[in-house]
Amino acid sequence: MIMRISIIATTISVTAMILASSFVNGFQQVVADKIFSFWGHIRVEHYEPVRSTNAEAALIKKNDSLKQFLLSHANIASVSSFVTHSAVLSANNSIEGIVIKGVSSDYPVSNFQQYIRQGKMPNWSDSGTQNQMLVSAYTANQLKLSVGDELLVYFISKNADVPKVRKMKITGIFNIGIDIFDQSYAIAQLDYLNNVNQLSNDEINGYEITLKNSSMLDETANAIFPVLPVGWNAITLKELSPEIFDWLALQDTNKYIFMGLMLVVAIINMISCLIILLLERTNMIAVLKSFGAADKMIRNIFVLYGSWITGIGIATGSIAGIVLCLIQEQWPFIKLNEEVYYVSTAPVQIKWIQILVIILGTLIISTMILLIPAAVGKKINISKTLQFK
Repeated sequence: MIMRISIIATTISVTAMILASSFVNGFQQVVADKIFSFWGHIRVEHYEPVRSTNAEAALIKKNDSLKQFLLSHANIASVSSFVTHSAVLSANNSIEGIVIKGVSSDYPVSNFQQYIRQGKMPNWSDSGTQNQMLVSAYTANQLKLSVGDELLVYFISKNADVPKVRKMKITGIFNIGIDIFDQSYAIAQLDYLNNVNQLSNDEINGYEITLKNSSMLDETANAIFPVLPVGWNAITLKELSPEIFDWLALQDTNKYIFMGLMLVVAIINMISCLIILLLERTNMIAVLKSFGAADKMIRNIFVLYGSWITGIGIATGSIAGIVLCLIQEQWPFIKLNEEVYYVSTAPVQIKWIQILVIILGTLIISTMILLIPAAVGKKINISKTLQFK
């Protein structure tokens, strides 16, 4: 019975460690991908030391030669120009302040397509459709709007006392799941926004760059900075939204604390198991010693026995953890509050190297700890034990 309890406890501990590791990895990846899908990985814009994330950046001129040079970089997948304009949306006797992001024809639509919940991306192929736009589900709910509805947009400019008003049409509703984007942004065509605000088509707020490998984010930003015109800067999204990425990094600490607690539970369980086995086998140890068995041999017997129990628990826990992760990945059954966690289901990302570290680490540490209760056998007095028997 004690052996079964030990195996079950070890199984649960290893399963919990694998699930915690995979869930945190998945959560960090999905939330980061949501941010990158909206703003790219790096933004090239005019250097401004003091400016809030949602504030309009200073205007710069398009630089086609720079764009082609950036596209030649091995880690850059796309480079697209953008503008941002402050506006007030009005519909159904309600108003909502918003920042409209203007995107160009080279915008990587496929990155953002997955977040469109209703309707579709606008078709800006001709002048009759340039007033089409995307709004978030939050904005649509505040203004009681649906796909196909029209609304009035009041464009606010610091150079004009009276806002310019245009009627625009909603072709799609998106939901990224991150408040800073859902509550603050809408998407429209860059040229249309420039025309409304009397700007030339070569005036933009910057370029957003999408990378092939996001793990080389800082290296790529540092590589392209020296080739930028004077006064321009390459800013990573981690620098633009440090509060989100610092919070994501903090999840690693929580993960390691939880995994450490699970490992402690497994170790305490194994020590308790061996101590109980030693107490039950005291007479057997005394008999073996009376026949000349060395303390080392007796210690090795119990260590091997404990390692066998640990091995079964680790193997069972590893299989259970991986299977549960694969099930959650294919058929998500763990639901979350998207307003709180930024995701509607618990995402999973299995990193096999981490699972291997969990397995080997648990096995090695447990085996080393098993030497402690096994050493108790050395203190058993042969004469007293056999006399009591």
